[in-house]
Amino acid sequence: MKAALRNHHARMQRVLDHIDRHLDDDLDLDTLSGIAAYSKYHFHRQFTATFGLSVHRYIQLARMKRASYQLAYSDAQSVTDVAMDAGYDAPDAFARAFRQRFGQTPSSFRKSPDWEPWLAAFGPFDDARSKLMQKTFTAHDVTVRDVPATRVAIIEHRGDPATLGATIQRFIAWRKTAGLHPKTSPTFNVWRSERRPASPADYSVDLCVGTDQPIAAHGEDVKAGEIPGGRCAVLRVVGNTHNLEPAALFLYRDWLPASGEEARDFPIYCQRLSFFPEVPEHETVADLFLPLK
Repeated sequence: MKAALRNHHARMQRVLDHIDRHLDDDLDLDTLSGIAAYSKYHFHRQFTATFGLSVHRYIQLARMKRASYQLAYSDAQSVTDVAMDAGYDAPDAFARAFRQRFGQTPSSFRKSPDWEPWLAAFGPFDDARSKLMQKTFTAHDVTVRDVPATRVAIIEHRGDPATLGATIQRFIAWRKTAGLHPKTSPTFNVWRSERRPASPADYSVDLCVGTDQPIAAHGEDVKAGEIPGGRCAVLRVVGNTHNLEPAALFLYRDWLPASGEEARDFPIYCQRLSFFPEVPEHETVADLFLPLK
């Protein structure tokens, strides 16, 4: 039974990966059922039973998620181009669907996103993706290495994680103005609190970019800081890197007690090596660092 279930999950994961890579293509039932190696007459029922969403609904949400990221975090594409990429023949149809789902027009969302309705709308989608995301790691996945100290510029997020998207938007806009592109200046997140503190107001994370340049705030509350060098346990996570909690729990709860190591007095942090939507979600990569004495 376990082998059959693993085989089923592997076939469904192939489908999700194909959808991620081909959001611009015609993702018809014949194609997707063939990738899963299931009869098309049963595939859509199996997909819905596995993920809690129909194939059609899942694809709609995947395209809309990419569109919302393009609107909020990039000004390289016009609203019309984003609508076309999302599979809509006309901007008006895209605008109606976007507003129905998020309560804002695409243009309004680009200027000032309201992230709470956005998070609520994508809850079922994130739940679907989490069904197959990697939740188990082994000691062989962890390496211990010395890392150099890194000077960083920091924009702090303090408060409800539902508003984190707005801080990320400001962080991206600031680093563009400062000329600190992700391909040349590394991106870090330093967690100062749990992912789900008892009070959302206590949520705390630093958004950081590595730089040796003098920091010009350009109107933002930007601080200079440093990620200290030293020994770290490093765990690489590939895919669905928006939720690194399972990996962090493994390092703290499983790997650290068994390793005989002691944690250093600096929070767990990550370096984000690739980003959605520049790469499909299942190809995003992040390294998680647990500082050691």
